[in-house]
Amino acid sequence: MTYPVQLIFGPLVLPVHLLFEVLAYSLGYRFYQKLRARTLDPISDEHRLWIFVGCAAGALLGSRALGLLEHPELLAHPPGGWLYYFTNKTIVGGLLGGLIGVELTKKRLGVTASSGDLMVYPILLGMCLGRLGCHFAGLTDGTFGTATTLPWGIDFGDGTSRHPTNLYEIGWLALLGAGLWLAERRRPLPAGWRFRFFMVGYLLFRLLVEFLKPTPTPSGWGLTAIQWACVAGLGYYGWLYATCNTIIADSKNGKAYK
Repeated sequence: MTYPVQLIFGPLVLPVHLLFEVLAYSLGYRFYQKLRARTLDPISDEHRLWIFVGCAAGALLGSRALGLLEHPELLAHPPGGWLYYFTNKTIVGGLLGGLIGVELTKKRLGVTASSGDLMVYPILLGMCLGRLGCHFAGLTDGTFGTATTLPWGIDFGDGTSRHPTNLYEIGWLALLGAGLWLAERRRPLPAGWRFRFFMVGYLLFRLLVEFLKPTPTPSGWGLTAIQWACVAGLGYYGWLYATCNTIIADSKNGKAYK
């Protein structure tokens, strides 16, 4: 296979990456619609729409901001001019930015019900398709890994056998989805916990897999910007878990919360 993979129709050249990105959004949304149609959703259609708007706005800003922080040394002199500020993006920033956007929107609307559980499996499907597109894009996408002598290393076109980190991610997402599905077959998870387990699982994976990528660590940072974002996200969910346990323990002891 020659990377990047492209579909050629006469004079028209279609990057496979673009095709899979379109499939990720369209099939992910169709999957969400099917799940919602057979699920008792406590959130109204109007509030769902506004939550989507808040999610999209937060994801866009978070993805771009964290993508730019991956290479802070380029901010003052962006390669390719001002368009550089709009082309960098990262899934971690999109997820965390989307989370902030959703929570702010729900607070504004007065919605207290969990909104993320319904999105987990569609997000997993979309991310798997998107990462497959990243794999087919080869070196042009920037999601490849460092050099390796392992037998499953892949040459993306520069003569170097590399970790196929985008395929690692697809495998992890499949395991994460299967684990959630099997766990819920045994016992339903409390509202909101499907999404929380998904986020913790993905952030933990990205924190570790970034060590297999050639992205340089900014001087004095210790970790890359994406890894620090993962640490912050994991810290938030750790705090959330501890808070929930404290409330449960206090309620069992008869302490009331207003």
